[in-house]
Parts: sequence; C-alpha cells; structure tokens
Amino acid sequence: MGERYEVRLGGSGGQGIILSGIILAEALGLYGGKFVVQTQSYGPEARGGASRADVVVSDEEIDYPKAIKLDLLLAMNQKSCDEYYRDLKEDGILVVDSTFVTQVPTSKAIQIPFTKIAREKFHREIVANIISLGAITELTNIISHKFMEAAVLARVPKGTEKLNRDALKAGVITARKVKESMRNEDIQPQEFQRED
Repeated sequence: MGERYEVRLGGSGGQGIILSGIILAEALGLYGGKFVVQTQSYGPEARGGASRADVVVSDEEIDYPKAIKLDLLLAMNQKSCDEYYRDLKEDGILVVDSTFVTQVPTSKAIQIPFTKIAREKFHREIVANIISLGAITELTNIISHKFMEAAVLARVPKGTEKLNRDALKAGVITARKVKESMRNEDIQPQEFQRED
C-alpha cells in the first residue's frame, strides 16, 4: 500500500456508521498491522442526525490525522453523498446504499442496496453497516477478509456473531457480483487494480 489511503463512511445516526469506522480501523490496525487513525463526528441527535467516520491508513507513520482527499466514500444516505462527494479523489471509489441514495453524482458510483439486503435477507436493518463493510473489503483490497471478520466478531454483541458473519459475507458476495458485472461490461476502474 505505501501511501495514505483515506476512507469516509457517512450516513445518519442509527445506521452504525461510527461502529463501522471503529471496526474498519481495528481490522486495519490491530489485525492488519497498519498505521491507522480513526476520527468521527455526529450530530446531537441520537437517530437521524448526521454521522461520519473517517479512517486513514498507511504502511508508514501518519503525519496528519484528518482525511484530506478520499480514496473511498461510503454514503449510506443522500445527504452524505451530496455533502462528501466533492472530497473524493478523481479516481476514488464512491459506494452508495441505493436504498436511500437515489441521485448519484457520477455514473461510476457503485450502487448496492445495503439496507434493502439487510431487511430482506436478515429481517434486521441494523446489519446494513456490516454488509457495507463486507462490500468495502471486497471492493478495495485494503484489508483481508479474515482480518475484517475478526474485527467484526470482536465488536458485535455476544449472541449475534452468526448474524454478523453472514451479513459480512452477504456484502462480500454482492460486491463480487458488482465487480464481475463491471468487468463483463468492460468497465475496469483503476481502483480495482489496487494491491495490498
């Protein structure tokens, strides 16, 4: 990896954005052995307010902890997509929850209905964030599937391990299908060529 890789997860309070940021940072740092900085911000409302988690990762010490130009933006709602898209690098990856994000600013956006999958497959909207982490794992190659699963299982409530493991796998499988369909259409964004 070498240089910095910057990720922003954005959504509404109650979507598990902060937890996702913590899990991603722990997967990269504790399990992956990378240098990581994780920051977060959220509105005063418990549910429905803005929520954001940034993760900066590198093989080398991180001299500036804030995300400057994003390599990956995960937008779990329309407001996050609208507000943070301008912070994405030109060749960055935009992943949106198409359940809530209906207007995307670029045709290159990767649209996956995380919340719809959570509702229909697991009957629990609360695992949409874990599904999105599975997708990020598959789409970016910045972290191994094994390390992401370990970080998820270390953070989720006791008794929900199987549900969350299955949700993570659902995200991986869905993202794999998206990548395959993009390749079949001969759309090969350079971000998929990124190495660990």
